[in-house]
Amino acid sequence: MFKQTMLYIVRLLVGGLFIFSGLIKVNDPVGTAIKLEEYFDVFSNDIASFFYLFKDYALPIGVFLVVSEVVLGVMLILGVRLRFTVWALGIMILFFTFLTFYSAYFNKVTDCGCFGDAIKLTPWESFTKDVILLVLIGVLFLFKKDLSNDGPSWAKWTVRGSLVLSVLLAITAIRNLPFIDFRAYKEGVNITTAMKPSAPLQYNYIMKKDGQEVVLDQYPTDESYEFVDMVLINEDALPKISDFAVWNDEGDFTEGILTGNKAVIFVTYMGKMNTTHLETIDAMVQGLQGSEISPILVAASSVDEIDALISDRKWDIEGYQGDATVIKTIMRSNPGIMLIQDGVVLKKYHYRNTPSPEEVKSLFAR
Repeated sequence: MFKQTMLYIVRLLVGGLFIFSGLIKVNDPVGTAIKLEEYFDVFSNDIASFFYLFKDYALPIGVFLVVSEVVLGVMLILGVRLRFTVWALGIMILFFTFLTFYSAYFNKVTDCGCFGDAIKLTPWESFTKDVILLVLIGVLFLFKKDLSNDGPSWAKWTVRGSLVLSVLLAITAIRNLPFIDFRAYKEGVNITTAMKPSAPLQYNYIMKKDGQEVVLDQYPTDESYEFVDMVLINEDALPKISDFAVWNDEGDFTEGILTGNKAVIFVTYMGKMNTTHLETIDAMVQGLQGSEISPILVAASSVDEIDALISDRKWDIEGYQGDATVIKTIMRSNPGIMLIQDGVVLKKYHYRNTPSPEEVKSLFAR
């Protein structure tokens, strides 16, 4: 009885964590795909060039992984096909442990995306979490003969339901935008404010004098001290946004985009941009001409590509360049629209849900 109780507690811990992790990422499968693309880039350079081929399949791979996390977690807790589930979770956690160790040891991908954008972990924190899970799953593996390999019919139907629901949620999030936005550019955020520290940054200065290290809260004026290092002691005061910038050949336009009323069309790579709904964006751009709302284009592409798109669509707007990573963080749609009023994010739209000019004007009029 004691053994079964302990095994069930382990099942609850492991299954609950996998469900929690999977649901967060089902909310944003595109974000998981972006993270996988980073890994495939790194592996193609460091291990074997064929990993680059997986980049084109990052999204379906990501959906498979996040849905599997949810379904296997449900199976583990409800006791459905436990021996298979333990094997599957064991293989999955070995894969995740390798990824997080590689990230931590080689400092390649500094955020594994284990909990999406909801909970940020350092590479070593992620690795430690995976090692703990590996140990717990190892316990279940050692005692797998004590685990029932079947479950009641209602549990099996619950597993099937979790599979269908997870897939539907993932597809809906891909075809629209994440249900819950955990990123720094979510609706309601003042980007201008988020780019500033929330409090004065405070540092400890590690100095050396007479062969011994000392820690000071102010930089010494005594020249006999030798500087060793400086450590930020209030990291929570760092700006939430540190890399937002847009520019063109004439210079930086970051302040300009954060002033007044802007309807920003974000594009990552022109070659991968979806073109099926550009007519609705055409209508929005044309309908905003002459109003107090300025449509602009920001793309992680060359000036020639930006100018070509504006000319081809006959948009009478300005085009600017931006960093691809930043744009993909801002917008999980290529293209996508974000409405900004004096630096505040009013609304974000997937290209499938492009607003009409009247809808845009009504939002800015509130």
